[in-house]
Amino acid sequence: MRILLIHSDYLKYKTKNKTKIAEKIKDDRKQGLFKNSLVVFTAVEKEDEENQKQLVENAAAEIMDIYGKVNPDNVVIYPYAHLSSSLSSPDAAKNILKDMESELKKRDITVERVPFGWYKSFEVSCKGHPLSELSRTITVEKKVKEKTSEIEDSEFYILDHDELHDPEKFQYESEDLKKLVFYELGKMESTGDEPPHVKLMREKKLADYESSADVGHLRWYPKGRLIRDLLADYVYNLVTEHGAMPVETPIMYDLADEAIRVHAEKFGERQYRMNNKKELMLRYACCFGAFRVLSDSFLTWKNLPIGIYELSTYSFRMEKKGEVVGLKRLRGFTMPDLHTVCRDIEQSLEEFDKQVSMCQQTGKDFQINYEVIFRATQDFFEEHREWIFSEANKIGKPVLMEILPKRKHYWICKMDFAAIDYLGRPIENPTVQIDVESGERFGITYIDELDNEINPIIIHCSPTGSIERVICSLLEKTAVELNQKPPMLPTWLSPTQVRFLPIAERHIEYAMELAQDLKENDIRVDVDDRTDTVGKKIRNAGKEWVPYVVVIGDKELESKDLVVNVRSTNEKVSMSIDDLKEKIGLETVKMPYRDLPMPLKLSKRINF
Repeated sequence: MRILLIHSDYLKYKTKNKTKIAEKIKDDRKQGLFKNSLVVFTAVEKEDEENQKQLVENAAAEIMDIYGKVNPDNVVIYPYAHLSSSLSSPDAAKNILKDMESELKKRDITVERVPFGWYKSFEVSCKGHPLSELSRTITVEKKVKEKTSEIEDSEFYILDHDELHDPEKFQYESEDLKKLVFYELGKMESTGDEPPHVKLMREKKLADYESSADVGHLRWYPKGRLIRDLLADYVYNLVTEHGAMPVETPIMYDLADEAIRVHAEKFGERQYRMNNKKELMLRYACCFGAFRVLSDSFLTWKNLPIGIYELSTYSFRMEKKGEVVGLKRLRGFTMPDLHTVCRDIEQSLEEFDKQVSMCQQTGKDFQINYEVIFRATQDFFEEHREWIFSEANKIGKPVLMEILPKRKHYWICKMDFAAIDYLGRPIENPTVQIDVESGERFGITYIDELDNEINPIIIHCSPTGSIERVICSLLEKTAVELNQKPPMLPTWLSPTQVRFLPIAERHIEYAMELAQDLKENDIRVDVDDRTDTVGKKIRNAGKEWVPYVVVIGDKELESKDLVVNVRSTNEKVSMSIDDLKEKIGLETVKMPYRDLPMPLKLSKRINF
């Protein structure tokens, strides 16, 4: 049996049509609304038919375990065949679901069961705390009480100046850190509001939902595509400067490959699967391809550490439909993924340190504040306490420390960086992880000084997190700072960096000459040659967050001096065209550049 447990603000469903296997129901069960519910999406599988009684007892015990931790008002059993490709017979599934309902009711909790065999529409709002989304595989062989949630036994601390503090009693100077901690500890209630970046990504013509695709897949317009490409160039430059070698690998993998299947199963029900003649999984990161490249490579101790890098366009995750939103959580996204092979723990700690520096650099270059979660197993923490304190001190401010009682993942230590959105929730961005499993699982080896074959340790790193989440963070930041400064992107990421506004037709030619001069100096520039008033043109430039706006009239034709409207300061500054080029050059130094992928004249553009 596969179950997906969602602690929800609400679940609302409505039956549409019945199938041939639909159970008979009364009218009052054709729709329902349940608040503060533990929703148990359930798929009954073929092997569950052998010992239904034990299976039901195990399922009920697991549900009760989570029920006691999240304290919902009720449990809702929701038949959901999509969790498995090996389903039981309809009769067996109906019996097991009914028995689950009866077993839970015996334990004095309120239970509702959504009808089996009906096509239904539903809405679910996940609360968003760490225990609000859990997946489980229920069997008759294993005692359910042996199962534990991924974080249920973790201990959380604030690590500050080599001391561990109780997060409940810590005196927070950073509101962002406090919000991150409260979210991780499950103390933040979901508002259900739409994050501001969703409106902004549409309003600025960056991206939008694609109704003809699966949910969580976006269409990108020229400006949004430009920003994505610039960010991709940025990460490419960053990692190759640190010695990484770019590769490209397939987006889908055969689950008949045991190493890939075992690694994929650690990702639970968020696997994005395809069934043809083979059971295939769309990658959720570049791990599979990277590991296969490394396992087929001849490595020696002299090569290490060595990294391979891929920008996955795209990676895929079967996120819950009710949780897919804007740029923050998608089913198809772009992930920069760096994998570095290290010979031993000592070398991995040195490489980890370097890659933390890369992650910090991205925050500076994007002008985004990151709060940090440092996670480690108890054994690793005790053995490397001084190193952990040193890495935390490197962040330069308190961090949230999670200590896991034992290793439950492929990693023994990781550092996650998160921006905080307008609604006070984290946007997970960069990450660095020490992987002690995959070298052996995928048959990756290197030859040491004594000609022994050794399985290496692998560092996983995404210096930015997904490209979409970087853009999400940038847009959310403008909403947070709206009362403090004009909203805008960093100049190097602004689609249009300079816009000339000719007052009359006779001024267009000179505006075009100036624009061509800037374009030849790698500055993205355009000319609003439309017949609108100057006031309207200025307002339109403001709506597009253009950093530098210059009105061209008779005065500019005669004197050659420009009055530049500087968005970041709301000032009008007199400067020459060379001064303007120098100013933008200083703001974009060492950052990637691409030409504006739209007509230079606004009159030639289409309205997306």
